[in-house]
Amino acid sequence: MRGRVLRGIAASVIVLSLASFFGCQAIARKVLFFPSHHSDSNGFTRWAMGDEAIGVAREVADPAHVWLLLHGNGGQAADRQYAMFAFEERDSVYILEYPGYGERMGSPSRGAFDDAVREGYAELRRRFPGKPVCVVGESLGSGPASMLSRENPPPDKIVLVVPFDRITDVARDHTRWLPVKLLLAGSWDNIDALRDYRGPLEVFGAEMDEVIAVEHARRLAESVPQARFHLIPGGHGWANGRDVSFRCP
Repeated sequence: MRGRVLRGIAASVIVLSLASFFGCQAIARKVLFFPSHHSDSNGFTRWAMGDEAIGVAREVADPAHVWLLLHGNGGQAADRQYAMFAFEERDSVYILEYPGYGERMGSPSRGAFDDAVREGYAELRRRFPGKPVCVVGESLGSGPASMLSRENPPPDKIVLVVPFDRITDVARDHTRWLPVKLLLAGSWDNIDALRDYRGPLEVFGAEMDEVIAVEHARRLAESVPQARFHLIPGGHGWANGRDVSFRCP
């Protein structure tokens, strides 16, 4: 009898733990991901692997450098026309669409983002052998961008714009009463991801950033010995003042 009761209690704990875990995952999706789903290309061309569209691109013939742009948590890839001024005209720029964003199937999550980013990065390496492939991650996109530092070969350069150091630390700034470590368990930690990266790294932090306080960008840059930190004016809408430029490598 006692054994049956203990087994029942154990089963209940497992069920409640699983419910809590998947409930937290659902909350995390609502907190982190704000996709849009329109069909306006905004002048970009379609970036596809086989029959599947995986993003949009600004392509030039025989590019000097190739960039992979990983955008923030709102909107979709085609909304990033505002960032094109920062790239050199001789470079091709490929903007990855995340699963569950735009017209790409899937559900947003860290795992889905990281898998899609690895796939897109590998495709650019395959398509442009011998060309430098550099990566820009803005805001939430700094997470999967930093994750790519562990690929073989890693990006020839990583640029992070209005980035975080750890997502849980940013969340704590905004919601001190919530158990953010539980709700966002397994989220990106850029300090850890970049620990062994030896390539060039630039970090742009916005002085008046109201979403990710500039201290997070500073701490991230300070954690990587070769990082160059740039303080830019304005807030999280980093492109408004056009104070950013991307050069590879």
